[in-house]
Amino acid sequence: MSHIVIPIPPSDSKQEIEIAVTINNRQQQLRYRVELFYWEDCAVPAAHRADCISEMLSHHDPDWTVYFIGAPTDKFVPITFISKESRQFLQKSSV
Repeated sequence: MSHIVIPIPPSDSKQEIEIAVTINNRQQQLRYRVELFYWEDCAVPAAHRADCISEMLSHHDPDWTVYFIGAPTDKFVPITFISKESRQFLQKSSV
């Protein structure tokens, strides 16, 4: 699957992103969500950071799928999600 990088202004909260694309003359709305997961919110703070991410994601909205895990900072890790409808469209388009 090909990728296009689109810069998004930084934010300290959740961002909902909708992108209208036309691929092979077929228009589609792609929906993404970027959330910051703060290490201080980890239920088991002494755990490895990967365990913290796994635990925090286990309670996440099932209508969204993890798309990309960004570079962590000392305070948080940014995680990009894609809506299930958008993901299905991209999978069909790449076949």
